[in-house]
Amino acid sequence: MLADYYLWIKALHIMAVISWMAGLFYLPRLFVYHVERSAVEGIAPIFETMEEKLLRVIMNPAMIVAWASGLAMVAIPGVVMWDAIWPWAKLAALVGMTWFHMWCARRRRIFAQGENTLSGRDYRMMNEVPTVLMVVIVLSVVVKF
Repeated sequence: MLADYYLWIKALHIMAVISWMAGLFYLPRLFVYHVERSAVEGIAPIFETMEEKLLRVIMNPAMIVAWASGLAMVAIPGVVMWDAIWPWAKLAALVGMTWFHMWCARRRRIFAQGENTLSGRDYRMMNEVPTVLMVVIVLSVVVKF
């Protein structure tokens, strides 16, 4: 039954991944600005609101839809050849991407509690994690090594 809707599921998956990735790229950048501009009086609550809404309204739903639509595609016979390396590389990178999402969610809570100890440089470095994982995922799916 799912095979009849494969292209629709795939389209939904792509849209969800784009939304999720946009948030994963932007939230750590907000953290950089939050840290570096925290000395400006009254600006921290603005960043906290932006961070919370980005995570709750965009990133969390996008991650859930990306996972659900991805699992739906995997359930269609013939879509994934599990004897190849690429689905395992993609899965490993996807688990890493989900870990990064959860790390960002934890950092947002730490900011909200006023207990951040990381620097703008730390967040800049962590901002590269989703890029590396995205490269692994795209190469895995497109090149199918």
